[in-house]
Amino acid sequence: MTAQSEKAPAAVGGRSAVPDWVRRAATLNELWTFVILVALVLFFTIAAPGKFFTTYDITQIAVNAAIYLVLGVGMTFVIITAGIDLSIGSVLVLAAVAAGEYNIHHGGATSGWGTVALCAVIALAVGTAWGALQGAVVATGKVPPLIVTLGGLGAALGIAELATGGQDPAGAASTHLQNSLGFGKVLGIPWMVILAAVVTAIFGAVLAGTRFGEHTLAIGSNPTAVRRAGIPVGRQLVKVYGLMGLLAGLGAVMWLASYGTTSIAGHSTDNLKVITAVVLGGTSLFGGRGSVLGTVIGVFIPAVLTTGLIVIGVQQYWQDVAVGVVLVVAVYIDQLRRKTRERA
Repeated sequence: MTAQSEKAPAAVGGRSAVPDWVRRAATLNELWTFVILVALVLFFTIAAPGKFFTTYDITQIAVNAAIYLVLGVGMTFVIITAGIDLSIGSVLVLAAVAAGEYNIHHGGATSGWGTVALCAVIALAVGTAWGALQGAVVATGKVPPLIVTLGGLGAALGIAELATGGQDPAGAASTHLQNSLGFGKVLGIPWMVILAAVVTAIFGAVLAGTRFGEHTLAIGSNPTAVRRAGIPVGRQLVKVYGLMGLLAGLGAVMWLASYGTTSIAGHSTDNLKVITAVVLGGTSLFGGRGSVLGTVIGVFIPAVLTTGLIVIGVQQYWQDVAVGVVLVVAVYIDQLRRKTRERA
C-alpha cells in the first residue's frame, strides 16, 4: 500500500457513486502499475506468438531485473524522502572495481571462498560509505540531492577509472562466485532472483512496519514537522543514502557474479532505469508516498519492455528511447495525482 491514500469520490444521496471495492482499487498505484505490466505482456505475446513469454524469457527477465530490483529498493527509500540518487551506476562500478581489484591480487578467477567473502564485504562497505557520505553532504551542507549525487556520479566513476586505467580488469570475479550466485539455481529458480526477492521482502517490511520506515515516510511528507517532533532528520537522511549505497554495493557483487567483469562503461543508464521503475511503481518524486511492492512491479515494466522490443526486432537504441518516454509519462501522471490530492 502507498503511504498516503487518495480521498474517496463524493457521495451521491448519502451513498458512494461507485462501489467501495472499485473506489479502493482506483487508489492503488500498485494495481494500475500491474495492469500496465499485464498489458505489455499481452501485447508482446500477441506481436511475437511463440517467441515471447516462454519459460526461457521469463527466467531471463527475472534474472535481468534482479539487480535493478535491489537498486530500486534503495531508490524507493531515497525518493520517498523527496531526494534522488543519480550516482547509483557509478557507485556500483566503484564497489565492483574495489572488490575486483582485491580478488585479482588474491587468486583471481581461482580465488577461494574466503576471498569471495572478503570481496563481498569490500563491495558492501565501499557502497555504504559512499552513500552515507552523499547523505551527509545533503543533510549538513543543505546541497540539493540532485547536485550532490550528480557530482557523486562523476567522482565515483572517475576513481574507478583511475584505479583501472579505464579498462575492465581480468580475473575480477571468482569462478566460485559465478558458479553459485551467478549461474546457480534452487528448484529451478536462479540464486540471483532468490537474493533479490529476499532483499525486497526484508526492506519492504522495514518500510511498512518499522520506525525507520515511518521516519523515512514522514521526512518526505513534512520535514519541518518531523524536526519539531524531535526526529533527527539529518541522521535519517545519512542512513537512507547509506542504505542506497549498501544496495549498490550488493548490486556490484551480483553483477560480478553474473558477468565476471566490472563493466566500467556499462552502467551509464542504471539511474534512468531504476528511477523509472520506482516512479512507475507509484513512489512520488515529491516525497512522502511509495511502496516496495510498487517498485517490484515497476522494475518489471522496463525489463519486459526491453525484452519484448528485442523479440520483435526493434534496435537497441529505440529501447533506451522507450524507457525515457516511459519515465516522462510516469512523472507526468505523478504530478496529476499530486494536484488531484491537493484539490481534494
